[in-house]
Amino acid sequence: MHIEAFREYCLAKPGTTEEMPFDEDTLVFKVCGKMYALCSLSEYENGIALKCDPERAVELREKYNQVKPGYHMNKLHWNTVLPEAGLPENLLLELIDDSYRLVAAKLTRAQKTSIGL
Repeated sequence: MHIEAFREYCLAKPGTTEEMPFDEDTLVFKVCGKMYALCSLSEYENGIALKCDPERAVELREKYNQVKPGYHMNKLHWNTVLPEAGLPENLLLELIDDSYRLVAAKLTRAQKTSIGL
C-alpha cells in the first residue's frame, strides 16, 4: 500500500486528525487526540506502527514476516507493519481498522458521540 493510500484511508475514519507532533518526518494519525497509527514520511517502507491486541500481535508476528514488534513503542500493544513488503492489502486495512477500534473504544461517551460512533 502506497503512503498516500494509507493516509487517505486513515483520514476517512471518523474523528481522525493528522499531526506531526514529534518531528518533521513522523506522521501521526489520532482519533480525538489519541494515537492509533504512525509512520515515517522518508522511510515509510520501514513500517507503520499500529496498535494491536496483545494475543493477536504475537500471532501476526509468527505468521507474517512483514509484522514486527512495535519499533520505539510498547511491544506488547504495538506492531510495526511493513506496508510495501507483500502483506495482503486487505490484511493491512484490517490492521488499521483494528488499531482505530482499539483506541476509539477507550474514548469517552461524549467523544464517541461527537464523532458519530
